[in-house]
Amino acid sequence: MMTSQRLTCSHPHGTHNISYTQWGEPDNPQILFCVHGFTRNSRDFDYLAADLASDYRVLCPDLVGHGDSDWLSHPKDYHYAQYLADMLGLLAHLNLSSVNWLGTSMGGLIGMSLAARQPQSPIKRLILNDIGPAIPKKLIFALFARKNFNLEWLFKIFKQPHKNFASLYEVEQFLRGYAQVGQLTDAQWQQLSQHSTRITQDGNYRLAFDSNIFKLFQSLADKDVDLWSIWEAVSCPVLLLHGKQSALLTTETIARMRVSHPNMQVITFPGIGHAPALMNKEQIQIVKQWLQLHAAKTQLK
Repeated sequence: MMTSQRLTCSHPHGTHNISYTQWGEPDNPQILFCVHGFTRNSRDFDYLAADLASDYRVLCPDLVGHGDSDWLSHPKDYHYAQYLADMLGLLAHLNLSSVNWLGTSMGGLIGMSLAARQPQSPIKRLILNDIGPAIPKKLIFALFARKNFNLEWLFKIFKQPHKNFASLYEVEQFLRGYAQVGQLTDAQWQQLSQHSTRITQDGNYRLAFDSNIFKLFQSLADKDVDLWSIWEAVSCPVLLLHGKQSALLTTETIARMRVSHPNMQVITFPGIGHAPALMNKEQIQIVKQWLQLHAAKTQLK
């Protein structure tokens, strides 16, 4: 069973509400946090959360500016420090001091930062979905110049953030530009389309994110994203999910990640780029089995 709730958080110019869905028993001490990527939302995890709800209390927040969460009136308030503060606020509100964290892309970067917190991190196990501590600036430039096929999906959204759609069918056809996420069923595409939109005042549909979040993305274009010092401070078990054709997570980055985390498990999905949708049974089973394995190891200690 899924429920939706909201929490009021602070930002430099006032307050905002973030929305989150909850699956499973509310008193289950085994917690899985699932945090979405850039331009996406919490409902991306519906299939995974429904499957794992018998074993975990699954919490899926919408980051501010995304999904059903509020949009900020000042574009410069969209930054990682705000996302981190909101997630820490949600953990405190729910009185959670120990959670498993699954983050896709940007959600993975947020999880990585929380996992590196000292002296004690709230994250006991970390699953990164197609993201690492380095993103070369040439990939950001490739987006703006439309030079990299693997970033074609993001280019489409970046160039048309205010695009209106007359129907959910049109939304679905637009989102199928996310072909790099792998093979999805028609029902899965329809589910993504339904939860990726807001209805406008004139009855049309638009994508459910604030276009001002691109200010954050643009701010990264003049330098490499370098979070190696944060990555090296992570001490919990890590599972890295990798789309083989991913433009944002390279084999070179994975090799360097292994230097400081030789026990990190890496699962590479052929024929997929950025990022695996985590909707099919094979991908969900990999997540479930890894969590079960490390839970068992913890009990044996």
